Amino acid sequence: MDKPQTYDVLVIGSGIAGLSFALELADSFSVAVVTKKGQADSATSYAQGGIAAAIGPEDSIELHYEDTTSAGAGLCNPEVVKIVAEEGPAKIEQLMDWGTSFTRGDKGELELGREGGHRVSRIVHYADFTGREVERALLERVRQHKNINLMENKLAVDVITDRHLSASSRKPSKRCYGAYVFNPETKKVDMIRSRAVLLASGGMGCVWKYTTNPSIATGDGVAISWRAGARIANLEFMQFHPTALYKAGNKSQFFLISEAVRGFGAILYNHREERFMKGVHELEELAPRDVVARAIDNELVKWGMGHVWLDVTNLPADKVRDRFPMIYSTLLEQYNIDITKDPIPVSPAAHYQCGGVITDLNAQTTIERLYAAGEVAQTGLHGANRLASNSLLEAVVFASRAASAVKKTLLENKGECLPDIPHWDDSGTYDPEEWILISYDRQEIRQLMRSYVGILRSDHRLKRAELRLELLTREIEDYWQRTVVSPELVELRNMAQVAKLVVHCAMMRKESRGLHYTTDYPDRDDIFGARDTII
Repeated sequence: MDKPQTYDVLVIGSGIAGLSFALELADSFSVAVVTKKGQADSATSYAQGGIAAAIGPEDSIELHYEDTTSAGAGLCNPEVVKIVAEEGPAKIEQLMDWGTSFTRGDKGELELGREGGHRVSRIVHYADFTGREVERALLERVRQHKNINLMENKLAVDVITDRHLSASSRKPSKRCYGAYVFNPETKKVDMIRSRAVLLASGGMGCVWKYTTNPSIATGDGVAISWRAGARIANLEFMQFHPTALYKAGNKSQFFLISEAVRGFGAILYNHREERFMKGVHELEELAPRDVVARAIDNELVKWGMGHVWLDVTNLPADKVRDRFPMIYSTLLEQYNIDITKDPIPVSPAAHYQCGGVITDLNAQTTIERLYAAGEVAQTGLHGANRLASNSLLEAVVFASRAASAVKKTLLENKGECLPDIPHWDDSGTYDPEEWILISYDRQEIRQLMRSYVGILRSDHRLKRAELRLELLTREIEDYWQRTVVSPELVELRNMAQVAKLVVHCAMMRKESRGLHYTTDYPDRDDIFGARDTII
């Protein structure tokens, strides 16, 4: 067996949370960053809108706090919301110090956009591809740092905890010692030992048939944490972005039309040219995402249509092109839609998980030395519905808090020795005929989640999903126990397990709140429902 690689810190994921965390620690410790695909293939890169922060003259920490908690429908953790709102402006400065550019006005001031649920303009952005710019700057900085080893195309299979150790080496409490990682070059699972691990693996959008997420978003971090024994919460709150580009015969991944387009003045109407958001919410098109997504879904069901229209043709064409150059060029070149002349066909698609792995105020999970930040984490910020553009903000704030906590812990435990850890058991055979049958389970999972665990839910739908997922997970787990590891099988196993957890959370919530709407319990219950769903 090869000698295991050992680092002070292991990061799983290369979005804004993982990269900023690595940069804050790399001056003092050795850091490995394991990324599932290419360096820049993360949900961060797909973020068009920007980063919310209370830095405008009309804004305040209190106002950002109020907008966040209002969108969160009574489930936000007030202490967490206060921390993120207060620490956000400094994180914008830090990102700029690391080389991130943001769009500025005529006088050099940061240009602030507005999105759904925000009462003032507070979205710091770089045109309409903010995430790509943030990712570029952080990756450039990471590549230059001698203490960071960036490992592309390597997939974390499981984190290493006391359950992997011999009985004599185990601690009374659960602790993380690194991860088992699939190496595509050797087609074997390597062991990477570390004194601390940050999960920054993103979300689970690909568990649904239609999503705005990159193909890597298969819920790996939640599944890994659950298998390790960490506590999980609020997975029933899956945010469906209201305005994803609709095209007949679309592939699974939908092109996102940023909420900033509505913030810029775009309107929504149905095939009868009715502005259906009037009367639904006082903010109309700028209502929180859960409200807009349900309103669109209602229009689709009521009229039997595949989409509604998002229209910016009422706005000056030159300003639309300047503000949304990427959306404009993509729709024109790839879909023959000129957004300055043509309305955009849109429908909701799975976008962002508002629950995840439970963490404390320093991003530590319920497993010692295992931290989580970004979409994979359940910090308490988003509650039952995330406020637009709070995602990148939360990721960078909690990555920084995790870095401070890890630095303190590692310095206090200088010279500690990691225990002997067994290598991954690579025994097993590969049966291509059986794999063909098992591989179909991926599409079945995605279809049933779309049909039964979408924007509109019911006890009957959830029960059907639960029964089918129970059979699928048994099939997949049986195959897992007998075969060799492959990235496709790891993802499939994670998707099945996470889908079951989502359904379990949804069945536990006997009310409608935020992103979870069920026809059996259509009202919000603030007596028994105002609590997290913890598993």
